[in-house]
Amino acid sequence: MEKTIVFALNSSCELAEQICDILGIELGKCEVKHFADGEILVELGESVRGKDVYFIQSTNKPVNDNLMELLIGIDACKRASAATINAIIPYFGYARQDRKAKPRQPISSKLVASLLERAGADRVITMDLHATQIQGYFDIPADDITTLPLIGEYVKSIETGNDVVVVSPDHGGTVRARRLAEMLNAPLAIIDKRRPKPNVAEAMNLIGDVNGKTAIIIDDMVDTAGTLTSGINMLKEKGAKKVYAACSHAILSGPAVERLKNANLEEFICTNTIDQTKNHDEYPQMKVISVAPLLAATINAIEHNSSLSSALQNAIIED
Repeated sequence: MEKTIVFALNSSCELAEQICDILGIELGKCEVKHFADGEILVELGESVRGKDVYFIQSTNKPVNDNLMELLIGIDACKRASAATINAIIPYFGYARQDRKAKPRQPISSKLVASLLERAGADRVITMDLHATQIQGYFDIPADDITTLPLIGEYVKSIETGNDVVVVSPDHGGTVRARRLAEMLNAPLAIIDKRRPKPNVAEAMNLIGDVNGKTAIIIDDMVDTAGTLTSGINMLKEKGAKKVYAACSHAILSGPAVERLKNANLEEFICTNTIDQTKNHDEYPQMKVISVAPLLAATINAIEHNSSLSSALQNAIIED
């Protein structure tokens, strides 16, 4: 790994350190500065000439600052003659704007893809994209890594009975829920909901049976937790004896943490694609699973030109 440098920007410092520990390399020296008017400067503290550079940066809140840090860091490496520049974006902001849902709306995720390419990225690595077709917005290699096996293995370790049912919070998440159900050898249920406006959802009906069972409700992201808590209440009303909630990206905006505290969950399971240090202090019942083994395996596979799928499988087994 002599040619490999991993840089951490502001949103993913702890995750980047975990990745470097697994790879057995030191975290690259890099400093992010902000001018008084908000301008961002990324200064590299070591030479990247001829090196394979990896930036670890989720574009969560503050979304635009984190995105600009990444773009400016990529530009700095390009101008410093890095051999390859790889953007690892565990949580890809603007992924919810992947299509024109109404007339005169932007497709912002395509814009972000174009910005990353134009800045000089040679490869993009994401985790559990809200819409997997976003990979097609890139004309450079784009790998989307799933966290489901990590969540599945953890659920297996805490719930070993045969009365588990996996629940999708909406029709759009059915494929994800079915994959987890297959891992757990469990049946599937689907919540039928309607969304009158952004960040507002109402659970209407339940397709499937949860009566007397342990329900595992799985989503890709939890933002304000309105959809999730609405679904949890429905599952309780339908007779679920225990309810767990799991997601890849715990955005947890606004009243989300308070809503989860009051939801009477057995446990809230998420990953550290978004740093959860502050939220965990406020809500100790949440279980945070590290994605560092998956991302370290991804970097290792890229550096050695080996199979990515095999490397990820081995990382899950070893973890």
